[in-house]
Amino acid sequence: MNLPLKPPKSLLRSVGKAIGDYGMIREGDRVLLGLSGGKDSLSLLHVLRQLQRHAPIRFDVGAITVDPEIPGFDPAVLKPYLTELGVPYFYQSQGIMDDALKHADEPSFSFCAFCARMKRGIIYSTARREGYNVIALGQHLDDLAESFLMSAMHRGQLRTMKAHYTIDAGDLRVIRPLVYVRERQTAAFAQEAQLPVVPENCPACFGMPTEREHMNQLLLAEEQRYKHLFKNLLATMRPLMGDRVGDTTDSGEDDSDGM
Repeated sequence: MNLPLKPPKSLLRSVGKAIGDYGMIREGDRVLLGLSGGKDSLSLLHVLRQLQRHAPIRFDVGAITVDPEIPGFDPAVLKPYLTELGVPYFYQSQGIMDDALKHADEPSFSFCAFCARMKRGIIYSTARREGYNVIALGQHLDDLAESFLMSAMHRGQLRTMKAHYTIDAGDLRVIRPLVYVRERQTAAFAQEAQLPVVPENCPACFGMPTEREHMNQLLLAEEQRYKHLFKNLLATMRPLMGDRVGDTTDSGEDDSDGM
């Protein structure tokens, strides 16, 4: 197995700035990455490992994959890959699809939201059991922009995913180091480095058009007309993403968004 290339400087800079701006990683932190097998979480894995080698603080990195036992999703390639990298790896399997079908007739039921809640619960319990205090998730700037538009247009709320927050129980922090990164950056790195991306890592979602995909296409179309679209959206969303280091305003906590 060939180990991947070093992440490009642009990717490292964006993640490093986000970590610094929001105080995401501190001395002695033990960071557990939610590794879906997609290009984003795999890219983040290698960025964190690179930063781990050169950061002025000491922190540990482990990874966890939650297998929802959905037909078409096979994360088996990740086990030997993480072993090769020497990263502590935790694999948890649970029949989330079967559990979801029991609630499918409930009003406003969302499989994606149900799956995200179930996965979060498994990740949190694993982190506590194994002594990790920080959960790292792989959502990027495109994801935040989509969430922002969906909340504004469908619910009349100004909300998006938080860059860094403490969960309600108070014992774990959740960070999103890719909040300044565009999806095309992780796609390019994953392809160049030949990362072992798991195809269709959420087949239940890919099997039907979703509102998130609609927002994605809308944003990409608008970006063709306005090249500074995502820069402007980031500036708009900053007050919603949580307090940056040095901020004095209280933006509150949000543990409701998906993984």
